[in-house]
Amino acid sequence: MAEKALKKTSISVNIAKFREWGLLGFIILLSVFVQLRNTKFLTSENINDMLMNTSILSILSIGMMLVIVTRGIDLSIGATLALSGMITALTVSGNPHLHPILALLLGTLIGLICGAVNGLLVSRGRILPIIATLGMMNVFRGLTFTVSEGKWVSAGQMPAHFKAIATGSVLGINTLILIAIIVYIIFYYFINHTRTGRQIYAVGSNPESAKISGIHNDKILCLVYTIMGGLAGLAGVLWVSKFASAQGDTATGYELSVIAACVLGGVSIAGGSGKILGIILGSILLGILNNALPLLNVSPFWQMAIQGTIILIAVLVNALVKRGVYRNHLMRRKI
Repeated sequence: MAEKALKKTSISVNIAKFREWGLLGFIILLSVFVQLRNTKFLTSENINDMLMNTSILSILSIGMMLVIVTRGIDLSIGATLALSGMITALTVSGNPHLHPILALLLGTLIGLICGAVNGLLVSRGRILPIIATLGMMNVFRGLTFTVSEGKWVSAGQMPAHFKAIATGSVLGINTLILIAIIVYIIFYYFINHTRTGRQIYAVGSNPESAKISGIHNDKILCLVYTIMGGLAGLAGVLWVSKFASAQGDTATGYELSVIAACVLGGVSIAGGSGKILGIILGSILLGILNNALPLLNVSPFWQMAIQGTIILIAVLVNALVKRGVYRNHLMRRKI
């Protein structure tokens, strides 16, 4: 009886191990289906557009993954993105000769400060992440409108070299895509090959055990929210550069798309699990849906319904897999 139960739960374990391959297979099948319906889908121009549109989402998904792994959530990233993008846009419009790297550093610094505030509220203030970040979302959004005095910064006010941050290319590769790749390489190493990266997962898996083992949970929590803020600040500069426009309501609600990308990529809302490869694929899948559904002339209302259904299926699969893995662990302990 025990062997039968163990065999049954091992299926869930295998699904958990190869979930990313299943997601990749689904992306390939979806791409083939869309291409058969519209031959413009897999053109080099459209693929490049999809990758560009997905780059900012994927950068933000890294930070959100780390936050969710520690059993948290950050609803303020859209507002952080808007604030850093607005301040950077105002700065470069007033100082046209500012080097693009300094503009990127300025936006990232603003994001780091915003993220650190969130981290302190959650770790030191003991405020629930959803409450702390929801409150700060309104604060950051209000600051964005305040510093801009309710005005926009348009393309004509931005120097060409600033707009080239996201639209230029290096060795034939779009700089926005290249920045996203560099960020992923850095965080892949950080998560998988550093002690702090392992501690982040330990805190998310079992906070009490992590504390007993000597891990400073508060420092880890503050760190992941600060990282999230820094990436949101970087994304703010990239966003403004890409669209050549800074507005007070930039990226309103964008945090929901980032969370969706994480969920599609297999990041557990309960904390403790999530992979870089998974969120890359989750971001790509979301980018494909956003690009393919209009090409298939799907109604905007049905687009939302289809995306929501796929996200719910992903959550259900994650829940079933996690339950199977837990049962497998219990059965092995009994045997």
